[in-house]
Amino acid sequence: MAQKARPQAPPTLTVKGRNVRIRTIGIVALAGLAIWFIAVNTGAVAIQLWIPTVTLPLWGVLAVTLVVGLVLGGYLSRRRARR
Repeated sequence: MAQKARPQAPPTLTVKGRNVRIRTIGIVALAGLAIWFIAVNTGAVAIQLWIPTVTLPLWGVLAVTLVVGLVLGGYLSRRRARR
């Protein structure tokens, strides 16, 4: 009989005495880069929404895009986990 392989624990690093998953460190680094990128881009941009054209600061557009992406990613990952 073949034995089932035990699932391995995710890889971790010890940071200030706490075990932190490498995935968490990557997510924090990407979030920091995204916040920095949004903060640096402060110019105004014109966006055409079918008929009206709206002028908004670029940081606002980037922040809304980031939030929408996070919400959709969370929704899809939870949906996939339920299967």
